[in-house]
Parts: sequence; C-alpha cells; structure tokens
Amino acid sequence: MKETKKIIGCVKRVNGPVVLGEMKDAVKMLDIAEVGEEHLIGEIVKIENEQFTIQVYEDTTLIKPGDNIYGTGMPLSVELGPGLLGNIYDGIQRPLEEIRKINQVYIKRGVQPPSLSRDKKWSFQPVVKKGDKVREGNIIGIVKETSLIDHKVLVPVGIQGVVEEIRQGDHTIEDVICRVDTGEGIQDIRMYQKWPIRIPRKVEQRVFATEPLITGQRVLDTLFPIAKGGVCCIPGGFGTGKTMVQHQLAKYSNADIIVYIGCGERGNEMTDVLLSFPELIDPNSGKPLMERTILIANTSNMPVAAREASIYTGVTIAEYYRDMGYDVAIMADSTSRWAEALRELSGRMEEMPAEEGFPAYMPTKLAEFYERAGKFRTFAGNEGSISIIGAVSPPGGDFSEPVTQHTKRYIRTFWALDRKLANERHYPAISWLESYSEYLETLAEWWEKNVDPIWFEYRNALMVLLQQEVKLQQVIKLVGPDALPDTQKFVVEICSMFKNAFLQQSAYDKIDSYCTTKRQFRMMKIIYLFYKKGAEFLKGKYTLLQIKSLDVYHEIYKMKYSYSNDDLAQYDKLIAKIEHLSLEDGYGL
Repeated sequence: MKETKKIIGCVKRVNGPVVLGEMKDAVKMLDIAEVGEEHLIGEIVKIENEQFTIQVYEDTTLIKPGDNIYGTGMPLSVELGPGLLGNIYDGIQRPLEEIRKINQVYIKRGVQPPSLSRDKKWSFQPVVKKGDKVREGNIIGIVKETSLIDHKVLVPVGIQGVVEEIRQGDHTIEDVICRVDTGEGIQDIRMYQKWPIRIPRKVEQRVFATEPLITGQRVLDTLFPIAKGGVCCIPGGFGTGKTMVQHQLAKYSNADIIVYIGCGERGNEMTDVLLSFPELIDPNSGKPLMERTILIANTSNMPVAAREASIYTGVTIAEYYRDMGYDVAIMADSTSRWAEALRELSGRMEEMPAEEGFPAYMPTKLAEFYERAGKFRTFAGNEGSISIIGAVSPPGGDFSEPVTQHTKRYIRTFWALDRKLANERHYPAISWLESYSEYLETLAEWWEKNVDPIWFEYRNALMVLLQQEVKLQQVIKLVGPDALPDTQKFVVEICSMFKNAFLQQSAYDKIDSYCTTKRQFRMMKIIYLFYKKGAEFLKGKYTLLQIKSLDVYHEIYKMKYSYSNDDLAQYDKLIAKIEHLSLEDGYGL
C-alpha cells in the first residue's frame, strides 16, 4: 500500500510538528501527506510558490532535510461504519486498542491500523428491495451495532438511482451489500464510507430546537437548560470540576450517542476516563455505557497537531450518527487546549499573532466547530441533533481571556464554574449569578407540557430570591446578620436551603447523582411553598427561630438523600404537609 504512493516532495526544514517541503509534484491544500520512510501522517496547510507546509500528527524526531514526502491525494478523513461505538481513538481516528495489541505500550510512529475492523462480520438486514429508488442519505439497511443502538447503513453522498441488488446476511464492512444503477453506471455500496473531517456532512434542513437535553443535574436542567441541538460552554479554572461535570453529562444525559473528546487534557485524567467508562452502567437501560459511547483520547503529551484535528474527528463521527436520526452529545474537554495547539502551530508557521499570541483566525475556527451543532431534518426523513458542550480552561480562572470571550459569541448556554463554590465543596460548582441560558423561553413550553404548567414561574421566583440574597449578604458583611429583620433573614435562610438541598448534588450518592425532571420540579416546589408559608407566618406572631424548629424544615434538607426518583409520592406528601401548615394550629409553632 505504501509503495503505491507517489513522491510529491522532499523535506526542506523541520520545526517541531511543522515540516516545510520542497515540491516535486502538484499538491492540494488539506490533502494528507506522509513524511519520511516511516510515513508519518500529516496535513498540507500552506502552499507558497514551490514550497508547502505540513502539520504532522506524529513526533518528527529523526526526520531530516532530503527525506521523501509521499502524497495520498485524499484529505484527512474518518471511516464511518459499524464498530465505532465502544471504541477508543486518538485525534486522527487511530484505534488505540489495536495499536496497543501491535506495540504493547507505546504508539510506534507511522503505524496506521484501520479505524474499523476489516475482519468482523455484521448481520445486515435490508430495508429496501430491488427496484426501489434511493438517494444520498437514505437508509438501506440495519446492523445491530450494540444491544442499545441500531446502526443504519446510509447511501453515500453523490449516489442516486435504483437498487439493482441488495444482499442480506453476514458481511464485513468491505463487502458490497448493495448495488445502485445511477443511470450512468452501477455504484457499489459498502457498510462504511469516508468523510473529510473539516467539511460538515450534508443535511436536508435545520429545524428549531424545542426539546431540552435532560442531564439529571438540577442546577443545569432547572436553572440553565440546554436544548437538544444546542451549544454550551463550561469555563472554569483548575480544580473547579469541568471534567467531573462532563462525566456526569456523559453518564446521565438523554442523548442516544455520546462522543467524548479528551482534547489536550492531562494523561492521568484521560486514564481515569478510559478506565472508568467501560465499567459504567447506563442508568436508563442497565447496559454498559460504552455501548453508546465513542472516546477520542488526545492527551497533552501526544502530538500537538493531532490535538487540533481531534475536535473535527469527533464532530464528524457525531454528524454520521445524527444522519441516522439519533440525538448525539459531544463533550469537548477542553477547547482551551485545542486553541493552545492552534497557537503553537501558528507560531511555528510564523503567522502574525493576535491577542495573547492566538492566531487571528481562531474565532473563525471556533465558529466552524460550534456551528456544526443543531437539530436537523436528514435525507432519510427523520430528525437528529448534535449538542456540543465544550469545556474552557481559562488561565487563572480569568473569563476575560480570548478563548472564553470568543466562545461566548457562538454559544447560547454558559455554565460558569465558581472557584469559591468549588473550595466550599459545593458541586456542581455552577455559579447561579454568572451562568445563563438563552434557551429558557423556547424550552419553557416543553417543561410546562411534560412536567408542570407552573415550572417557569417557580424557577423565576427562586432566581429572584438568589439575586436578593446577594444584596443581603453584602449588608451582612458590613453590619452583621442581626441588623436584618426576620423577613430578610428568612430570604437568606431559604436561599441557603435552595443551595444545599437543591443546587448541590453528589455524584457519588446513588439517590442524589441523577434527578428526573418530575422529581426536580417537586423539590423546587417544596422549597418555594415553604418560603411562601414561612413569609406568611412571619407576618403573624411567629419568629424565624420557631419556623426553623419545624420538622418539615429538617425534612426538606434531607429529602435529596431520603427519597429517590421513584418515591414521588413521598415528595407529594411533603408538599401536602407544607400546604396544610396553618397559623391556627401552629403545628408546633
């Protein structure tokens, strides 16, 4: 295979992952080139006169001037077909498990195992028959990829015509399973196809996103929801819990497929992901979570150029499953490390830097990535979505740095992580003052229809209380809590209850780690009703101390650990108990 590739140039200069080549044959932008006799994979990113620049996705040690550069004539592409789910890839879709079998511990340079197994046979069940008309993006058959996901085999882009032959049974991905008469000849269709990672896959139409991506995390679902097909970023300094939040979303969000991109994160963090994910159980199905997950691992000590490509690899795989009609969630951890890779490569290519050394085209690159999210109508006639949740790691937790600021231009949900909350062991450490969601209005109808008609009213009322509490805390810092009347002390007390009994959530507690929407609403309603009752009592002859001595008060604090998602009747009893508290009988007041 390597012998058939023609020589397109020779190495003139090596600068880390950037190789300058002298042209011997015609080259094209973004084509894959292979450097040296080990055939190190790279991508042509610049052509000038008789020279061209390659960003190499592997360690360029021992590459020297005069070494041959081989051309493939193809852009950097990923293989899309059965076998993606449950797999672990590097940034350019090389299967790490297969590489480990070949090289034991280290990734040998130049190794290029196929991304999808060529030997495994899949049971193909056609959904079209001879004589049917098909076009690009249509589903021609089903493969049971895992026990959770049916892999829908699609007609590749550019093929349209009449089915001449369809073959049911067990086949490898390279076997011809369908033949289509296009009118200009016969086209063979296999179970897999290739797609360039930097070009978005075609869709029929973009549609309006009206359904939330349910995460099971109360602070996110209730206060700052994201739509299926939405875009979101999680900025936060070191140790504030970005990776932990993304792990929770990967485990519990109601997306059909999860694509987790470890982009430039520390090796020990990715090791935890790679070791823990195969052991995790999907809470909805009871099956291993890896049956609907694809991991892309590109740690900080791996070649920097591959880090730049990794997010495009992930989003292209996500688009493929979206085209089947699935809802896909992408966890990109973190886009700051991706931007740093972009900065390093730009510096080595001697491009003019912009703010903080990042290249001037970084905002455009961010936009290209986030704009591939959305809800779409596919050529198969169904709807699929891609939700992108990107972590941002601003140095020193400074949200005014370029990556965070440019990311905010392209996202609609902002989950800001707060250092103070993290230090207080309040997780998820999502700041309710800095975070926001622009999907609230569009998702309110779904919540009102599927959960409760007054969800939006309760949510907004509690957000107003949290904002009032900030002003009251400033007064407390100046003159102390005793200067406040009981009515204002009660607002501070209710906000403390809301933070501890609702917003704070333990990822390690079996009952508290995941919370359904109906349970979330009841917990929110309980706290709000208690606030209304308490405010009513304070207008009478009762004190804050008496209200805090109620059994109900302590029961509210314990409810998230006491009553599970299936114990909604217990929450309804607590609601009834609060509603029946009265000034007349006092209930111990």
